[in-house]
Amino acid sequence: MLAVLGIGIGVAAIVALGTLADGLSVGYTSVLSGSDADLVISEPDAYDILYSTVDEGMSLALQDMPEIAATSALIQGMIQTDKSPYFFVFAYSEDSFVFERFNIIEGVDLYSRESREKSGRPMLLGAAAAESFDKGVGDTMRLGGSMYRIIGIYETGEAFEEGGAVLRIDDAQLLLGMPNQVSAYYIQLGERMTDPERVERLKRRIETHYPNISISTTEDLASSTTMSEAIEAMVWSIAALAILIGGISMMNSQLMSVLERTREIGILRAVGWSSWRVMWLILSESIMVGLLGGILGIGLGWGVLRAFSGMLIMFGAAADPQTTQIVQALMVVLVLGVLGGVYPAYRASQLQPIEALRYEDGSGGGSTRLLIGGMATRNLWRRKTRTLMTLGVIGITIGAITLLNVVLDGTEGLVGDMFGGAEIVVREADVADTSMSFVDQSVGDNIARLPGVEGTSGILFTATMSEQFGMFLILGYDIRQSAIQDFTIVEGQAIRNNGQIMIGKQMADAQNIRVGQTLELGKIRYRVTGIYGHSISAYELGGVITLRDAQNFMGRPRKVTFFLIDLVDPGQADALVESINAGIPEVHAAVAADFARQAPDMQASQGMSDGIALLAIVVGGIGVMNTMLMAVLERTREIGTLRALGWTRRAIVGLILREAGILGFAGGITGILIAFGLYRLLLLIPTYGSMLPVNWTVEAFAYSIGSAIVLGLLGGLYPALRATRMQPIEALRYE
Repeated sequence: MLAVLGIGIGVAAIVALGTLADGLSVGYTSVLSGSDADLVISEPDAYDILYSTVDEGMSLALQDMPEIAATSALIQGMIQTDKSPYFFVFAYSEDSFVFERFNIIEGVDLYSRESREKSGRPMLLGAAAAESFDKGVGDTMRLGGSMYRIIGIYETGEAFEEGGAVLRIDDAQLLLGMPNQVSAYYIQLGERMTDPERVERLKRRIETHYPNISISTTEDLASSTTMSEAIEAMVWSIAALAILIGGISMMNSQLMSVLERTREIGILRAVGWSSWRVMWLILSESIMVGLLGGILGIGLGWGVLRAFSGMLIMFGAAADPQTTQIVQALMVVLVLGVLGGVYPAYRASQLQPIEALRYEDGSGGGSTRLLIGGMATRNLWRRKTRTLMTLGVIGITIGAITLLNVVLDGTEGLVGDMFGGAEIVVREADVADTSMSFVDQSVGDNIARLPGVEGTSGILFTATMSEQFGMFLILGYDIRQSAIQDFTIVEGQAIRNNGQIMIGKQMADAQNIRVGQTLELGKIRYRVTGIYGHSISAYELGGVITLRDAQNFMGRPRKVTFFLIDLVDPGQADALVESINAGIPEVHAAVAADFARQAPDMQASQGMSDGIALLAIVVGGIGVMNTMLMAVLERTREIGTLRALGWTRRAIVGLILREAGILGFAGGITGILIAFGLYRLLLLIPTYGSMLPVNWTVEAFAYSIGSAIVLGLLGGLYPALRATRMQPIEALRYE
């Protein structure tokens, strides 16, 4: 039952997380592909539609083209709300054809006369969001720093879309810091535009007038988005960890089953069972355990989805497992059943009848005396195979937790290094991710005038995707401010004007870029003036351009991602942070050392890490419990003998817990070695492997070993208590 439970939790992760990932992926792309548009205009090589910006002014020119029947602007963004760290908002033109698929089930349309007569900023709320937030028509809802009045509830048939809200174009531009910009334009072609050649001519004409845009079909744009791919990769990584730990636990259980039934297998072999028949017996048991775990996991996954349906539906996840997840789960457990049973089945088939019939207690290791650890260490040594497999369970569990912790610590340190000697960092308030922070430069001018401020530096960063470079980090710096001095020029010279770029050394080496070349990013050309090095390796996987160029590239005029504040007296940092947060509500200021911990993306990463750690510890703890419980059952007569010789219940508990603690300690050491191994594997990823920030510290190692010992003790607690309930006479009769 413990083996089934361990597999079941892993399968539940596949079912629940897989359903969430599929819902996000399908829902996220359906916003684009379900618009009934023939073409879509977006920013070229944008990392995601969330970061795409297109000039709002092209709308009239598009409408004047006879080949185009209708156009619609789209704005898509993500912000924080009181109840959700990630809330999607959409906006469409007043006469948008996209509204045809919006069914207003309560209230009025967004651009109706009734909505204009109502006070406040109007919004339509999706049915799923309305249920989750317990909101209705007439209620107000805070988005960012502003209040919006709900004038209608809508349905579209897409759970992801119904988990968000629809705003007017001008309100969305204000909320997301996109003045005179939209995310994309949908285009519906006229009835006569059925000839592909005519469509291509129209595309070329639009690109001639607007060279810095990209035109594609909605399906192509939807398939190129990176958000759903990143989410799916994360989900499957978590599920794979749970399944790997559960699979090793199942193999351990099957191996213990073989050892426990050695004499039984010997009898079967003696009465004529062939090696193949014995192998199939054990293998079929393993497959059955896997299938039972799969059934349990599907039920657990369904329960999790039901329990959190109100929250998950906002992300487009269904309340019930989909056929795809069920099939995937059953395929996984079948494979696990086979892999988990192969070695135990092979070992059982190789048992010789005479030797098996002589088997007594499964110690398999003689009575070798070890120099340390006493009886607890000797008991573990006697069952080396079982001990090693349990160390594998603990090691993988702790290894994953250790690597996550050192990466998060490294990322936090990396973020801190980004700020050089600045004392305060200021970003936009209420953003879901730091990369979506856009603060007006006027805020920096106001902060610069505050008493005690020596200077401010605005920085704007984004990333672009291209076939040539993959992901390319773009950093926008004001060349007149001190922050740009953190880049060390190793060849050529620093940028001095717009239209210039200096390239990170790692990117330059990987792409063979040299000073004097011309580089094209998002259909904009820049001349390479220099190659730089930086203390942050990730900064070398991109380039630095002027702040004005970065603002033009992103379509965010006079916006920065954050400000770095230098003070005359660093001791006044805390007081100035309080003053900025109280006086400028649209921003969030933090002491540079605390910025990373308060950043919403870092908090989300820490929450994800804690969830993975909890899942791994639960599955790993079940595996350890399984091992210790089998050890207790196998040594029933031994424990009875000890009790008959005068050992107290406390002494028996102490013996079992010492064994579990030693297993945990050794598993912690193993986990640290596994974490090192995983990190070395990640470094093999071309170019991007070296940008993974890690911070190997004594504290991280101590945390890992401490967690492993706790994991071992928790796994050994129930078996230890069970051992104390054995009566000496009954234990001595155990066969």
